[in-house]
Amino acid sequence: MSLNTVGQRAQRAAKTVNDPRWTDIIARNTEADGKFYYGVKTTGVYCRPSCAARPARPENIGFYATCDEAEKAGFRPCKRCQPGRPELVEQYAAKVTQACRIIEKWETAISLEDLATQVGMSAYHFHRIFKQTTGLTPRQYAAAQREKKVRDELGRGSMVTDAIFDAGYTSNSRFYEKSNKVLGMMPSSYRAGGTNTEIRFAVGECSLGSILVAQSDRGICAILLGDNPDKLARDLQDSFPRANLVGGDANFEELVAKVVGFIEAPGIGLDLPLDVRGTAFQQRVWQALCEIPAGQTVSYTDLATSIGVSKSVRAVAHACATNTLAVAIPCHRVVRNDGGLAGYRWGVERKRTLLKKESRTGEGDGA
Repeated sequence: MSLNTVGQRAQRAAKTVNDPRWTDIIARNTEADGKFYYGVKTTGVYCRPSCAARPARPENIGFYATCDEAEKAGFRPCKRCQPGRPELVEQYAAKVTQACRIIEKWETAISLEDLATQVGMSAYHFHRIFKQTTGLTPRQYAAAQREKKVRDELGRGSMVTDAIFDAGYTSNSRFYEKSNKVLGMMPSSYRAGGTNTEIRFAVGECSLGSILVAQSDRGICAILLGDNPDKLARDLQDSFPRANLVGGDANFEELVAKVVGFIEAPGIGLDLPLDVRGTAFQQRVWQALCEIPAGQTVSYTDLATSIGVSKSVRAVAHACATNTLAVAIPCHRVVRNDGGLAGYRWGVERKRTLLKKESRTGEGDGA
């Protein structure tokens, strides 16, 4: 072998090793799959970065942006990692979507084993992928669907017993055990649009503008921020159209003052009972928000990772957006990956003001 050939081989190897994609190949990085492919000159095949085969020598590696580009260069797909098939993430998403549709249409409870069989996976693997994709277990998703069916049926005026059984509950008693959590009130009251449910509320002012605090017999049911006190009251009325809304008395005004005090001095803390409604996934996100210390921020990606759903960043962001308990559940402490302030239900400027106040105090709990 000539010195010239040896030198060329060394140059090719050095070029490959210095390419950041080589690190992905050595690490078998699954997150790099789909971003590029590599061909091996000695075998004539091309692979995904995560291919489990022993990596070829760097001088024999070539990088390609797409499968088509690799095949045009004369390479055939690796039989082990099958780079031409859909990405695993896409495959799993399709399986989970199929499972969700089955759950939604099923009139009674379906076992994990039967559900996994219908989508062509083992029960253990399916359970893990479902939770990783949605942030919920199949059982939690099924429970949320039953709860939604009850609310929809009662909202249409169905009889309570019919709504309970139509939603898939096997008995009245099983539903009534958790009816407060599902509906926030007795089923008959919910069916009547909140009739006979008393909600006290009061409006105060703080450095962020107007603030409305409302409380049912279960606890705080709304904390709203805005510029117009009348609009906040209308928003509350729209949320509970047939409830008995009562303006707060002097004692209730103290509760509002406590919330305002938390906004102005986050270190005080906010020891309030929270009447939080939402899916099991939303509640997981909201709990994680409450664990972010005052004066600190996290990205949506970090928040998703902290609850074990790194692939569900959009779902986490949506859960933040549906939070109606401003400040108490501190969604203002979540920012974009670059540190920028993303949208905030009560306005980006309020979010910026809250973060500035908290950064000055540097103390306190989230809620």
